[in-house]
Amino acid sequence: MLYIVATPIGNLKDITLRAIEILKSVDLIACEDTRHTKILLSCYGILTPTTSFFQRNRFVKAGYLIGLLKAGKNIALVSDAGMPGILDPGYNLINLALQNDIEITVVPGAVAFINALVASGKPAHKFIFEGFLPNRPISRRNRLKELSGSKYTIIFYESCHRILASLEDIQSVFGDKDIVVARELTKKFEEVKRAKPAELILHFKKSKPRGEFVVII
Repeated sequence: MLYIVATPIGNLKDITLRAIEILKSVDLIACEDTRHTKILLSCYGILTPTTSFFQRNRFVKAGYLIGLLKAGKNIALVSDAGMPGILDPGYNLINLALQNDIEITVVPGAVAFINALVASGKPAHKFIFEGFLPNRPISRRNRLKELSGSKYTIIFYESCHRILASLEDIQSVFGDKDIVVARELTKKFEEVKRAKPAELILHFKKSKPRGEFVVII
């Protein structure tokens, strides 16, 4: 069995009892970063062996893990934070497992964009999750223009290094439309700000952007 196990997005207490049980019982835990995951495992006294499974080794390592699964081993797949398979290499292993008729099950938990959406107060019955917008300014603005015609709530992730540039592009495309920026969700310095792009740009120019961001339009 391949277990897709959600882990906390910040606060280590945001893990389910079932997730702890699974992580203790499997033969191996495949981690995006073993050093990062071991902080969580140590917190809950989980001694299960770990192996790395990240972007650069995902193709070679996926074959190795499938071999173990075919041999009868139980493996838990975790990402650095949240649900594996969403914007991380977990998708490759999940897809390959299904191709090889290996049983999978999902152990649910926190997802950053869902937390942000609920906290935003924006309509949550229909939405578009964009992942990360393009890095290049022209491509980013073009994608925002495409999205501007949507009737649904738009959600995307952004890094602290690009949040100001993205907010400026949002302002140029969406004008003074009220948006929401959430950062460091579930962590000590969690912040959810609801304002117009210009106000948010001013805020983050005065207060250096830190952490991981979710933007909701």
